[in-house]
Amino acid sequence: MTAPGTGPTAAGTTAPEAASSMVGMRAQAGTPIVDPIRTGLREGWKVIDAGTLERDLTLEADVVIVGTGAGGGIAAEILCDAGLTVVMIEEGPLKSSGDFHMLENEAYRDLYQESAARKTADKAINILQGRCVGGGTTVNWTSSFRTPEPTLAWWESAFGIGGFGPSDLAPWFDRVEQQLGVAPWTIPANANNEALATGAEKLGLHWGTIRRNVRGCWNLGYCGLGCPTNAKQSMLVTTIPRALSRGATLVTRARAARLVVRRDRIDALECLAMDASGTATAGRRITVHARDYVSAAGAINTPALLLRSHVPDPYGILGLRTFLHPTVVSAALMPQRIDGFRGAPQSIFSDHFVQTAPPSGPMGFKLEAPPVHPVLAAITLPGHGREHAAWMQRLPNMQVLIALLRDGFHADAIGGRVRLAADGTPILDYALTPYIFDGIRRALTAMAEIQFAAGATSVMPVHGQGRNYVHLDAARAGIAKFDLRPRATPIVSAHVMGGAPLGPDPRRAVVDPSGRHHQLANLHVVDGSLFPTSIGANPQLSIYAIAAKLATALAQRLRG
Repeated sequence: MTAPGTGPTAAGTTAPEAASSMVGMRAQAGTPIVDPIRTGLREGWKVIDAGTLERDLTLEADVVIVGTGAGGGIAAEILCDAGLTVVMIEEGPLKSSGDFHMLENEAYRDLYQESAARKTADKAINILQGRCVGGGTTVNWTSSFRTPEPTLAWWESAFGIGGFGPSDLAPWFDRVEQQLGVAPWTIPANANNEALATGAEKLGLHWGTIRRNVRGCWNLGYCGLGCPTNAKQSMLVTTIPRALSRGATLVTRARAARLVVRRDRIDALECLAMDASGTATAGRRITVHARDYVSAAGAINTPALLLRSHVPDPYGILGLRTFLHPTVVSAALMPQRIDGFRGAPQSIFSDHFVQTAPPSGPMGFKLEAPPVHPVLAAITLPGHGREHAAWMQRLPNMQVLIALLRDGFHADAIGGRVRLAADGTPILDYALTPYIFDGIRRALTAMAEIQFAAGATSVMPVHGQGRNYVHLDAARAGIAKFDLRPRATPIVSAHVMGGAPLGPDPRRAVVDPSGRHHQLANLHVVDGSLFPTSIGANPQLSIYAIAAKLATALAQRLRG
């Protein structure tokens, strides 16, 4: 087993050591890294680490926002720009580029929900979510897609959601893309991504280049561990600093425990200070009184907060239809070095199997290539002992594809349900149905075909049986016989959506098309839990644009 944060490179050093040396060389060459967070703290930003409080704290503001990720960060800046006082509540710590050492054992512990070990209730799906200032935008792989037009059309036809078509959202996409540096990636793809393009091209499948939200990227490949150069235009280095420079208050290591409901309004937000581990409370309480309350805690934590708060839910829909992109993995060995831990993590995609799968038909899936970092690879590959070690020893030659399954469009695609454990923490039940497993089988087959077309000498579809195939026909036959069932088939996801969906009909939606709760006049939701389905693409850009639209309207209403 490779030690956390390590992996071989051509020069014989570990992967993080090689990347760190690259940072050092660039810095020594006259490219200083300016940390906007540490600069702002020196200049007197109002940042409170709740874990260090010696007494309870009460704050007042025009708006309090729970969560500092894609939705919360955008909303905070827009509301501050409108002259409103804002308090931001973040359960995770405040970390910045000076704290990002490109080490998996540090990043997963410090920056992810449950130390990157959050799972569905049956342990069948591992869920990667951010838990730090900037949320998922601090640790994602920068892939930036507009909401697919078929998804928006489905929302309108199936749920009656107007005002969210491509032309309605276009100006908001334009705005956030310009602000956050979303642009085509013009640097050649690393070998891991290039294999996807090569295989798709040989098979006649559609493929394209992914746009990324970066400026001055050093192409290190460690985006998922926090960007050490501040090239990634996450909320951590864009909207959060701007909000703080305009007078916002940021409270970190504070868990939003409940919203206090009084008739048809929220009267207060009660929070608990968290200790350094992020798992235990530190004994202090923070209470925030505001004119309006915005939940942007993500599509597991937002429904959980509303459930803990006993907000009105007359039709019993809160927490239901929570969707993932259930994601399966295929590993391959190439004759040449791949070094999938180097270079932009994701730069090539294929939507062929989404475009050819209508929403009412078999489950479609999007193909991408993930970074191949040692710990991430080690915990994903099946098997034990010598067989597992043999694959890890070939890490430099390992090429990996992932298939993101588009859930929520079919009668058999019901998604999951967020509920509460006895201590009030969230639990996600997620039914893995025959409909999903049919999509998984087709996805594993498609990825094996692409990898062999790209020159793989062997392919191992990641499954509990851990079979390794040296010929395509054998791979097809083997996948066709896989016993696909929960926990026997490793499934992951980095995208959580739904659970507090948006829509005009309170019998089917938690909030109205403005993001306001159907029964509570001063509660808004501005995050991925608004989506009535999964979207079939990496969701960060969709959250940015929709958050900008809703937060701008909220600011106008609060300003009168």
